[in-house]
Amino acid sequence: MSRADFVCVPRLRVRWAEVDMQKIVFNGHYLTYIDTAIAEYWREIGLPYPQGYVGRYGSDVYLRKATIEYLGPARYDDVLEVGCRVARLGRSSLAFAFEIYREGEELPLATAELIYVNAGPSMKAAPLPEELRSRVIGYERVPPQS
Repeated sequence: MSRADFVCVPRLRVRWAEVDMQKIVFNGHYLTYIDTAIAEYWREIGLPYPQGYVGRYGSDVYLRKATIEYLGPARYDDVLEVGCRVARLGRSSLAFAFEIYREGEELPLATAELIYVNAGPSMKAAPLPEELRSRVIGYERVPPQS
């Protein structure tokens, strides 16, 4: 991916509580940074979570798989930019892609993919709402794969 592929790029500052004894961000905190970016993504497409999605469609998205590749360390007080985009829209699933950068740097510190499945109250996979598809396609700079 190119850094320019991301429309949603929230910024955050690494807090002292997020670094470990090695004085770098503990690996589990990257999922928190990603979760923060997803929340911003939902807001930006006009479906703030949970009321904008669950309340509107009567279904919810559940994390199925998370993959992270660590490429470099973030440290206390770094400003991070978390690129977040929907890279793929399936029948009942969507894949978010992420790249986390230290502000002002060109190479990512981490890349990730999170796959979510849409399910109704019975917890069985359900097709993604067409309105959601339209909002995502209209928002993204690079169209998601099908």
